[in-house]
Amino acid sequence: MNFIALLVAAIIPMIVGFVYYHKSVVGSAWMSVTGMTEEKAQQGNMPLIFGISFLFSLFLSFGLNGIVIHQAGLFSLFGGDTADELFKQVMAVKGDAFKTFQHGALHGFIAAVVIALPILGTNALFEQKGWKYIWINVGYWAVTLTLMGGLLCAWK
Repeated sequence: MNFIALLVAAIIPMIVGFVYYHKSVVGSAWMSVTGMTEEKAQQGNMPLIFGISFLFSLFLSFGLNGIVIHQAGLFSLFGGDTADELFKQVMAVKGDAFKTFQHGALHGFIAAVVIALPILGTNALFEQKGWKYIWINVGYWAVTLTLMGGLLCAWK
């Protein structure tokens, strides 16, 4: 696990959020469906919000790393020295075959669909938010997790 890659991946949600939630992209629509105003946004403690958001993004990069780099998964079924030796042999031949941006991006996108969508969708339904709210936020996480997954998997 490369800690620098995890740190860089944790910055991606901030960068994507800055662009994605800009007024000229979906920011105005997001403000409309959430009831957020410029005045209310200015009242937030931005250093605290960004600090905790970065910490959460770091947690996410740790978790996503295991989803997008999963070569050891099959071998964990066997355990013991035989599995260790078999794993080393397979990794020597095929180790980096699927450590590409495209592979990680695919798994990041899949994580958005099977993890982010159900969580955000369920919360939004109980909060009685509309589908526009759900798709705006899931769209952000789909872009973010796709890029994070691609970076984490391709980082050498």
